[in-house]
Amino acid sequence: MTTQAAKNELLNQFREWTSYVRDLESLDWTKPLNEGKWSVHGLVSHLMMWDKYFWERAIQPISQDQPLSLQELDFDEFNREAVEFGHSKSKSELIELAVYYRRLILEAIEGMDEAKLNQTYGEFTIESYLRDFIWHDQHHRSQIEERKAYLV
Repeated sequence: MTTQAAKNELLNQFREWTSYVRDLESLDWTKPLNEGKWSVHGLVSHLMMWDKYFWERAIQPISQDQPLSLQELDFDEFNREAVEFGHSKSKSELIELAVYYRRLILEAIEGMDEAKLNQTYGEFTIESYLRDFIWHDQHHRSQIEERKAYLV
């Protein structure tokens, strides 16, 4: 991430999820998006748990000058557990958690100096993380948008 403008653009795109997830509240969160696919509830829980994971294991440690604790994960198991966790939360609780973790990440990255932003931590960089998860958000948003009429 070489310029302030590039950082701001990535953060603005990453921030979009916080308003988008709030706009989903009026939809039916129980219907699967397609046969064999997650519901909106499961999808929001999935994204929130990835934010929580990267907050706790990468972004917060970087912001506090601590070592990262990222691990090799079984993505299928992680995602299954994320969806199960979501079943224990109401729609409004899950929205608040999703916004909470995303804001923690945004605020921490906004407060980082250029050295932290541009440093490579093993194979992890802030820029690649933001780019990957902006794509991830957009992928799942497009799944919701394609089925929005069905979810009203």
